[in-house]
Amino acid sequence: MNKNSRLRSPFTFKLKRAGVLSAISAITLSACGTASSSSTPSNAAASVSKKVPLIVYAAEGYDAAVVKGFEKATGIPTQLEDHSTGTLLAKISAEANNPQWGVFWSDGSESYAALDQQGMLLKGFEPNTGILTALGRSLVPKDKSYIPTGTTIAGAIVYNSNVVKTPPTSWNQLLAPQWKGAVGMNNPAISGPTYPVVASVMDQLGGVTQGEAYFKALAANGLHVFATNKVTLGALLQGTIKLAIVQNSAGIGFQFTNPSLKVAYLDKSALLPGVIGIDAKQPPAELAEAKKFADFVYSKAGQALMLSGDPQGDSLFFPIIAGTKAHKVVPSLASIPTDYPNPLVWGPREAALNQWFTNNIVQ
Repeated sequence: MNKNSRLRSPFTFKLKRAGVLSAISAITLSACGTASSSSTPSNAAASVSKKVPLIVYAAEGYDAAVVKGFEKATGIPTQLEDHSTGTLLAKISAEANNPQWGVFWSDGSESYAALDQQGMLLKGFEPNTGILTALGRSLVPKDKSYIPTGTTIAGAIVYNSNVVKTPPTSWNQLLAPQWKGAVGMNNPAISGPTYPVVASVMDQLGGVTQGEAYFKALAANGLHVFATNKVTLGALLQGTIKLAIVQNSAGIGFQFTNPSLKVAYLDKSALLPGVIGIDAKQPPAELAEAKKFADFVYSKAGQALMLSGDPQGDSLFFPIIAGTKAHKVVPSLASIPTDYPNPLVWGPREAALNQWFTNNIVQ
């Protein structure tokens, strides 16, 4: 999929926000954003109900399936903009004075913590947190400014078991001569799931200075940097690298067609929550619809679509809704040593550290 083009699925309504808001300004909306007026006895044609279009920016493999299901279930016209996380964050930044999005959905809570500190996210709303697992509740921010929807692991190690018999077990081992020129990872400035890897390593090492020294050493040991999970895993299959540092769901997905690939986890790997944010600057009608979208994601129907919408990719996540079970190929999260850097600390540093990584690490 070309993430640089503006994509819309067949069910997308091509409506301009300004025209729509003007058209509905005098209409009283119901909780779903529906409006109607009574017909006179002489007029046989019923008036047409109108709803505000909900614009969803998303970088999840199952987003199209969920958006289509939401639209079908609620009748709310929904426009999907599907791009990489980096592209969407750039759009959101460029639109800061005139935001076009109503919902933003991607991986990594750091970006949302930064948006929250900029006053861009609706606070105080979460779907029914009573149905969250203990892990799910731990991912909800205190001010309820963003909504966790599931989690994967950032920075899993994927390797070809025909080539590598004993994979590394710690981040420090990646610096050994054995892995010189053999390790690849994504560029965090492009790949949303990768910045949490950078933040986690730096957090584990004690701070930015120590983390920068580590990644410089990794680069000196021949680190390869690619754009996204798919490209990095492609380099692994081609033999350009022996170890791929990618999102675990991507690695598990590649195993379906490449059973020799295995997924391993280092001493600590970063939790990578899928997260929804709602634009605080939208009018009440669209805010109400955005809340309904989040409610739908938490529903049984929404969870089923998340688990089926990208069966060899993002659907291979760890659910945080009680009663929702992960695919059988997904390992037990309890078996994986994890780290979750404080988003409030590392979120505001994301832009600067991504730029530093591009300037100093990307070859």
